[in-house]
Amino acid sequence: MITALLRWFDRTILELGREMRWSYLPPLMVYVAAGVSGLTGIVGTFFVKDYLGLSAAFLAALGFWAGIPWALKMPIGHLVDLLWRHKAGLVYLGASLIAASLIIMIGLIGHPDAMRDIMPAEAWFVLSTLLAPVGYVMQDAVADAMTVEAVPRIDAQGAPYPVESVRLMHTTMQMLGRVAIIGGTVLVSLANVAMFQGAEALPESAKVAIYVRIYELALIIPLLSISGVLLAGVLKRREARRLATLGHSPAEISRLVHDPEEKAAPNWWILGGSAVFVALTLGVGLSGIAYGQELIFASSFIIIGVMIARLLRELSLDARRTLLGTVIVIFVFRAMPGPGAGASWWMIDVLGFDQSFLSRLDLITSTLTLAGLFLFRRVMAEKSIAQIVIFLTLAATLLSAPIIGMFHGLHEWTAAMTGGIVDARFIAIANTALESPLGQVSMVPMLAWIANSAPPHLKATFFAVMASFTNLALSASQLGTKYLNQFYTVSREVRDAASGAVSVPADYSELGMLLVTVTLLGLALPLLAIGTTRVLGLRSA
Repeated sequence: MITALLRWFDRTILELGREMRWSYLPPLMVYVAAGVSGLTGIVGTFFVKDYLGLSAAFLAALGFWAGIPWALKMPIGHLVDLLWRHKAGLVYLGASLIAASLIIMIGLIGHPDAMRDIMPAEAWFVLSTLLAPVGYVMQDAVADAMTVEAVPRIDAQGAPYPVESVRLMHTTMQMLGRVAIIGGTVLVSLANVAMFQGAEALPESAKVAIYVRIYELALIIPLLSISGVLLAGVLKRREARRLATLGHSPAEISRLVHDPEEKAAPNWWILGGSAVFVALTLGVGLSGIAYGQELIFASSFIIIGVMIARLLRELSLDARRTLLGTVIVIFVFRAMPGPGAGASWWMIDVLGFDQSFLSRLDLITSTLTLAGLFLFRRVMAEKSIAQIVIFLTLAATLLSAPIIGMFHGLHEWTAAMTGGIVDARFIAIANTALESPLGQVSMVPMLAWIANSAPPHLKATFFAVMASFTNLALSASQLGTKYLNQFYTVSREVRDAASGAVSVPADYSELGMLLVTVTLLGLALPLLAIGTTRVLGLRSA
């Protein structure tokens, strides 16, 4: 038994460490920055709830617009291919936008009156919310391409690596990328636990001071990503020196270190279609026309669909069927709507979950999600995405039951039966412990397949188009969340900042049906998508 456990530990965890390479580190630093981006999540939830009069439906709609920049990952990824030697500039630009978003929130929380003198607090919040994802998508497009570049093509003796070794290195690189992102969330959770320790007993002014410090600490995010790009430059110069000692000519060194195997030519379908998309998005967003979000979503879907159709020409027939089956299953799985902000407000107001408890809950979530990447490493490598999605769908349905039960008083009954031990917080912790390890299981095999299948001269473009399509699913999720929050009205208490009078009363009466509807949709639609791909003769990676 002990020998089997040691063998599993070696194959699952130690083997991953042995496969780590220095060349993997630069993109991992950018991914860590993406993980650390969640540092301000708890602060944002409480700030919106207590200081901004925004409805759950509006926040879901804002989430849709914040997700749209990820659809622009497609042209950004193509620009990375075209400007390969100068891709670091996109990371610097992205870091600047992220820093601007954080500085706006520092001013809005720490100096609200001065910020309101310029424009309303809600407008500042919207601006900050929209700036950050533009910065992150720029950095992410470069990091994705760097993961392909990070896998070496020749060994220490100058001989090409076998195909099987390259595939294993791609899988390891993508696995480490997920580990870096989730590892960043673990660091974030630890910081939040430390910052919010005892915060529930502090006066509001002291809580606001903590909020400001957390946003100031978050300024480390752009510094991390910039450091990753600088390290990449150092490692490339070192690799160039190594190749020179092996006898390679300057032209060969330039090709192996700095340039892709094939030069990417401008794809005017991508650049022109994306320009039209950006113009349409800005026009619709600024005009405020009815059904503007739906128009943007449909346009995005069509444009990205056309790009996928053109990229399919680069693949074999079998690879095309695999790609189509994979993106359909992943799209539907990620497009499932959620309950929206109302569920968080209910947990804060009714269940009494304060900043300190939510930070501990986040720590459990991120730590166990990271553990899940290791625990399910072999499953992710050996099972198809369809099999994984079926498992995750059934698990998510079962794990939604405790939250629905607590809305109807489950925690009160269990607390009475156990002398107060199994209360709402106990149930939330137990449910989180069961659910968290599954958080990233569906993404690693898909990313590894994309990295291994990407044409060498279009690696960033291929990554970006596939990622844009799956990220568009998150926009569909936000639309669905908005529709459900318009049908089921959930509101928290909103007070006038000056008079303290209640302008919107709390009303969580329809949250129960909202949670049930979300659960049923999340069960039925992914299974229907998998069945449809089977009928069409498609398969998943």
